[in-house]
Amino acid sequence: MDPRFRASYNAVFSDAFYKEFLSAFEARVGSPIPYRVAETPFFVPDALRDRLAQHAREILRLAISPAAIEAGKRAIPKDLDAPNMTDLPDCVQIDFAVVQGEDGELDGRVVELQAFPSLYALMALKLQVISELMAKKSESLKRNWSIFYDGLDADGFTARLKSAVVRDEDPEEVVLLDLTPERQKTYPDFAATKILLGVDAVCPTKLKKQGKRLFREKDGRLVPVKRIYNRVVFDELAKANVELPFSYTEELDVSWCSHPNWYWVISKDTLPRLEHRAVPRAQTLSRIGSDVPDDLSGYVLKPLFSFAGSGVVVDPTHEDIANIPEEQRDGWLLQEKITYHPGIRMPDDNRVKAEVRMMFLRGAGDAEPRLTLNLVRLSRGKMLGVDQNKNLTWVGGSIGLFDGPGQ
Repeated sequence: MDPRFRASYNAVFSDAFYKEFLSAFEARVGSPIPYRVAETPFFVPDALRDRLAQHAREILRLAISPAAIEAGKRAIPKDLDAPNMTDLPDCVQIDFAVVQGEDGELDGRVVELQAFPSLYALMALKLQVISELMAKKSESLKRNWSIFYDGLDADGFTARLKSAVVRDEDPEEVVLLDLTPERQKTYPDFAATKILLGVDAVCPTKLKKQGKRLFREKDGRLVPVKRIYNRVVFDELAKANVELPFSYTEELDVSWCSHPNWYWVISKDTLPRLEHRAVPRAQTLSRIGSDVPDDLSGYVLKPLFSFAGSGVVVDPTHEDIANIPEEQRDGWLLQEKITYHPGIRMPDDNRVKAEVRMMFLRGAGDAEPRLTLNLVRLSRGKMLGVDQNKNLTWVGGSIGLFDGPGQ
């Protein structure tokens, strides 16, 4: 949206440019990218960069207040309530739809939030690749591009990521844990994490348990697992119906990034408890009861604990709501609909919408999670998901660039 750079980028863009970028990106990561990568970065105007940062920090502080945390703990399922929960999460994401505010300026409205890791390492490598390619193609695009906040550069980011994920452990004794990691769409981030931190991705079914200790096999050796970078999505775990060598509810001699309970404590379930100008009104169906609005055109219907937009109903009907069983209504949210601003101009003059994920990390010694970097998703459909953007270009995963690091 930043007009200083949009025209320059569009002038050098071509199908050959996009293919060169994808090829270089996959080569840098050492892995194919199985999801759609957008043709363009999002050039974030300074005012929007700073406004989103302010919103994100304010909302995080509301979400980690003692009262909010205690309320959120009620969402933890008893069969997944892990002991030794940390006082704060190590990873938090807050997703903002880019909108045009009442003052006519660009602003953000919260789509969802989650105390769960995201594509931290992959975005750092993507920044390297797109920066190098733009510098090669255009003098006006040869700049100190950044996706980082808190005054961080690439080295500072990597140090903070290492502090959050590895702490003071040997990277060989830290694992990135996910189900069949090589089959996940997020696998490129796992590969990037290995590049930056030396941490391997491991399926939880491959771990071995001896007493309270966990181990993994590597090169014919049993290696102790002392810290887990937890990327297991619990609805995927339930669907997989696999037997794990440990239970989340038992005492284990491991530390977590983030502790599994935070997946439940800070989530879409938190939204109704947040009073902030950037947070749309939202209520669970159980709280609404029979007082469902007659006109649902201004609302979306969301399952609380699905991942990557799964199950969201963009244009809900009264029948959709009636079809949700009474015992499941605590798990569904009716949220005020957000009108995205289609402000990114394509070379053919079509317009694209953006959603910016503000990504926090808590390193060793940090009093709270700190805003660290962003990623972006672009859309021309009603939602950001693949099904809403089939056969469209200039959609998919991206990053929000600014000229020098944000504060």
